[in-house]
This record gives sequence, C-alpha cells and structure tokens, in this order.
Amino acid sequence: MDTALDADALRARLVAPNGPYAALDVVATTASTNADLAKAAAEGAADRTVLIALEQSAGQGRRGRTWSSPPGGLYVSVLFRPSEVPPQRLPWLNLIAGLALVRVAQSAGVEASLKWPNDLLLGPKAEKGAGILSEITAGVAQAVVVGIGLNVAKLPDDVQPAPGGLAPTSLEDVGASELDRGELAFRLLVELAQLEGVWRKNGGDAFESGVLEEYQEHSATVGERVRVELSGGVQLLGVAQRIEADGTLVVRGTDGVDHGVSAGDVVHLRPA
Repeated sequence: MDTALDADALRARLVAPNGPYAALDVVATTASTNADLAKAAAEGAADRTVLIALEQSAGQGRRGRTWSSPPGGLYVSVLFRPSEVPPQRLPWLNLIAGLALVRVAQSAGVEASLKWPNDLLLGPKAEKGAGILSEITAGVAQAVVVGIGLNVAKLPDDVQPAPGGLAPTSLEDVGASELDRGELAFRLLVELAQLEGVWRKNGGDAFESGVLEEYQEHSATVGERVRVELSGGVQLLGVAQRIEADGTLVVRGTDGVDHGVSAGDVVHLRPA
C-alpha cells in the first residue's frame, strides 16, 4: 500500500462522525473504481461511499473509452444518492466534480480551468490533467457514481492525447506545490462534499447553490470557437455561449442559431 495514501488516516478525517462520508476504502489496484461502486450501489452501499485506487487496469472514459490510469495518479469514485434532487438535475454532479478539481489544483498553486463537460485543464498550455465520468446506476433508484482520474506524478512518455488531441499533463508536470496523494485526496473529497452538499440542499438548483456561477467563472469553453462531435458522426461548429441552469452547453452555430448540447466531445478550435 502506498504510504502516502493511508486509508485509516483518510477515514478518520472524512468518514462520519468526523466527516461527511459514510464509508471510504483504498485499494492498490482495481479494474475500475466506477464499476466497483456501481456494483456496490446495487448491493445497497450507502450514500457518499468512497473508493480510491492507486492504479486502474481498465479505467473508464466517456462513450465507453478507456481512461489511461498509470501508477502515480489518483483515482476516486464516490456514490451519491441525492433522493431530494430531481433526476433531470443529476448531470450537475459531473460539473460539480470539475469545480472540486479546480479548487484543489488552485490550492496547489496551479492554473486550472474546465473544458465542458468533463476535463480539467492545467497550466499555461491548458493541457488535460484530469477526467470525470459520472454514471447513473442502472436499476438503482437515484444512485450516481462520480469517477475522477487526476494525474499527479509525471506522466510516462507513451500516454496518448485525449479525444480531440488534448495533450495530457499532471500536477507534477506543471509544478504543483502539493503532490502528496493522501493530502490531495483529502482536499478533493472535502471540496466535493461541500459543493455537492450545498447543491443538494438547494434541490439541485445550480443557480441557487452558486455552482452555475462558479462553473461559468472557470469555464475554458465559454466564449471559444468549438467543434462539438455529436452521436451519429454529426458535428456542430460555432461559438460556445454559456452553460445553462440544467448543465447543457449552448453553442451558437455557424447558422446563427443557438443549439443546446447535453452530451458530446468538445474540441476547442484556434481563432480563425
């Protein structure tokens, strides 16, 4: 077990009665923390259950892609059961996880922003330092597993770019002041609990809870020329206008019409 990620120490700080989480476990390696927690959810795992892995052999990305999960990263999944939040507002959990990552990166002295819907961008080159995958668990009432893969240590040379050619990076690669994975896990889970708690208390209302405003502030996508790769090979070209209260991205297409996008790969384009 990585001595920098002490499960007992994290439980003492984060699990009730001292913290906001119901349970927390750390494993050296697993295929996918999201898959493990989805299975646990089906078996009755409690709201705010956390699973952390030091390495994943089959990490999951959006649209069934594989997420590269080399040793030296931080791979965290959290099970949320926000029964008081309307189902249509649940996609905000993905964006809230992004805000938690921004707060953590900034606390380590790193410039950070968010590419809608699931990428943390780090450093002056705005390279990908983390990915997020939120999944509503099939057959389980109001259960969402939020998975986060954060690159901490220097990346191997053979790590491939993300979809759209987004270059990968890590906290160490961009000179972060904090590289202790135990402390980073603690900060991340504290920020996530705070953001999710306020959002849940407000019934998932992104405006009332303040998460919409904060997300807009840290968005690297709003205002950019983008290409959105939609299902079925369809592409939407235009300028990203704003994030709506339901978490969708509004893109003003080359036809001058505003299009709401709820899912798709977004590529930031260089100015014409």
